[in-house]
Amino acid sequence: MADEFRRSVEFGLKLSERIYYGKEPSMRPPKLASVMEKSPAKDHLPTAPMVYAVISNPSIVDNPDIPSYQPYVLGKCQPPALIPLHMHEIEVDVDCYFDTAFVTVTGTWRVHCIAGNKSCDCRIAIPMGEQVVLFSLRFCLWFWKLLSLFVQFRSYSYARYWDIGLRKGSVLGVEIEASSGSYDTRLVKVEDAADVDGLVKSEYGGFLKPDIFTLKIPKVGGGSNLLVKARWSQKLVYNEGYFLLNLPFSFPVYVLPAGKISKRERIQLSLNTGLRKEVVCRTATHPLKELKRQVGKIDLLYEEEVHPWSQSDFEFLYTIYSSDMHGGVLLQSPSLNDLDQREMFALYLFPGDSQNRRVFRKRVVFLVDISGSMKGAPIENVKKAMVASLSKLNQDDFFNIIAFNGEIYLFSSSMELATPEALRQAGEWMTLKLIPEGDTNILLPLNQALEMVSDKSNSMPFIFLITDGAVENERDICNVVKDYCTEKTGLHFPRVSTFGLGSYCNHYFLQMLAQIGRGHYDAAYDADSAATRLQRLFTLSSSVILSDVQVDWLNSVELLELYPSAIQDLSCDYPMIISGRCRGNLPESLKVSGTLADLSNFTAELKIRKAKDVPLDKVFARRLIHILTANAWFTGNKEIEKQVAEISMQTGFPSEYTRVILVQTESADQGLHSVMKQEKETYDISSLRKMISGRKIIELPSLGTGFGDLKKTAENLPPGVTVKEPDAAEWIVKTATGCCSKVVGRMCCMCFIQALSQMSNQCVITLSQLCGALACCECLDCCYDLCVDCL
Repeated sequence: MADEFRRSVEFGLKLSERIYYGKEPSMRPPKLASVMEKSPAKDHLPTAPMVYAVISNPSIVDNPDIPSYQPYVLGKCQPPALIPLHMHEIEVDVDCYFDTAFVTVTGTWRVHCIAGNKSCDCRIAIPMGEQVVLFSLRFCLWFWKLLSLFVQFRSYSYARYWDIGLRKGSVLGVEIEASSGSYDTRLVKVEDAADVDGLVKSEYGGFLKPDIFTLKIPKVGGGSNLLVKARWSQKLVYNEGYFLLNLPFSFPVYVLPAGKISKRERIQLSLNTGLRKEVVCRTATHPLKELKRQVGKIDLLYEEEVHPWSQSDFEFLYTIYSSDMHGGVLLQSPSLNDLDQREMFALYLFPGDSQNRRVFRKRVVFLVDISGSMKGAPIENVKKAMVASLSKLNQDDFFNIIAFNGEIYLFSSSMELATPEALRQAGEWMTLKLIPEGDTNILLPLNQALEMVSDKSNSMPFIFLITDGAVENERDICNVVKDYCTEKTGLHFPRVSTFGLGSYCNHYFLQMLAQIGRGHYDAAYDADSAATRLQRLFTLSSSVILSDVQVDWLNSVELLELYPSAIQDLSCDYPMIISGRCRGNLPESLKVSGTLADLSNFTAELKIRKAKDVPLDKVFARRLIHILTANAWFTGNKEIEKQVAEISMQTGFPSEYTRVILVQTESADQGLHSVMKQEKETYDISSLRKMISGRKIIELPSLGTGFGDLKKTAENLPPGVTVKEPDAAEWIVKTATGCCSKVVGRMCCMCFIQALSQMSNQCVITLSQLCGALACCECLDCCYDLCVDCL
């Protein structure tokens, strides 16, 4: 799908060379030929918010301001070409709370490539940023300081040194103003969407890649402007005490508008850490001006007249430094329309300066799926991540590797010390044994791993499960681990972390398993990002500096509910953040205790204060939705499903139990559209039915990950493969054999196949049977003799 998008953009750029801009050189955009030479096809995926004209009929491509003679173009573009529209304005507003950023992008694009009396569909593409940092932040900061002695940097500026990994975020809404009307995305419950007649289901939107959301707007007039406002949330990357915000803000040269037009870009950034500690700004790619500063808060602004548009992503690094572990508790009262009227709280504990802090000794078992679907890039990236993760073990740590498909293959019959010789042998073993084939059985290797890490020593047991498939007994697997973990306490409790590859595995099963095992979960929906994300998961999960964390609630609260229900360990690579609901009068502080790596006790008093300007309900909404969805899948509880749907509708975060609809309001109905914008993003079935009368409403594909696909897992399809049912023309080409295949190849091929594509399956079957009968009568040789002279 992404490759097809790249090819469509490349063809669109070539097609846009037909556009005539006049004789004045200053009115012409950059030469596309030179741009395309510098931008190979792999770079045609959007690296910033973009809008494209969808061209099926190339004859409509023209300058709407200066119509010119265009030679008539025969045929259609299939798939449609994509011409990037010229961008006239871009603004970004970012609000950061804890480890979450809420981003709003507002931009204006002009349909510069379509004749003024024509129209075309426009495709909006929104990449959402989350960046995996592969290098040591401390080394990079040291390098930056050294470089700054020789180069004069602007405010907070620095050289690019980040390596981009998987970007991932949650779409919160898109609003569009176009010549054909106004459009707005809203959330509705799945059952409401299913019960409403007249709701059009379409492929107008969805994810091009896990990090790129696209939305198509129909029939936008040539020469008109398109105003787009997109909102999403994303996680900040945390490493060695620093938070990194990465926003996709690298615009290709070919979106520069023709002529002398003012081009201004603006980014406003507001940080609210929720802590009573000073924010220290380290580095940024764009010059930032400080507008306002308070304890734990800072407002920054970048605004500049530019030519060309920004050529790099916006990246900003900051820290809340402390040499010791520190934290606090924020408390928020529920809003009037909140269905849960309990108080909401967030408890957080930061590792502080952990450079010299000791981590627990480890007993690590890796469970690696080597079913047939892991062939190629998936297994190679897993091997790469495994080698890197094993190299981070200390020599007093123990490890083992279990590869599994329908059977299990052990690196060693017992746990091995992580000596250089053992790690070398493990690398050689993986090269020989990690060969994908067969089906998937997870319970068998998981039981083996639980038995291996059950040794009662002064080391912490870890299990890492890596799979790309779904299995039938997933609930049984969760129950097995749950029963095993109830018998273990303290240092002997096995930490189970899970990693899902692709979209065919049940990611909610993997999340539930990690919840039960007090571990962590992560995923890569394409093979290319698997290595970096898997390494990050191992580092986060295994670098524990404080375990068995307990919170003394002083018996002062009622109806206490934690998300997740089991408190995870504190890692030196990420803060521990717990959200929840309760009722009662909390004291002024809470006592937190745990066990350090030297087996000594740790205690701290965390102050409680009101979260007056931190929207806890939205900050933790995505996390809460995932946790509750995993619980709803595990228990089969319909009430939890309804709760997830209500939270999704209330906060605007998509879920498995809600659907996104695209509402179109005609230009003559702008008054009603203004009312709609002021309403809450919730529609029950009655209001949806009322609204659909006289108005076009389109249901977009689900933005959730789903609950796995047993059929595609059984077929051993690689992660990310899209299976398309063949149309009638493809079917006849595949099934025709012998003389019939010659007819398909010899007759006027394009017309013949296009004609077949319009036929029903029954008609095609009848035609193929007729061809078979003619072949038996040797009549096809006569047809061949008649046609061969004209071919």
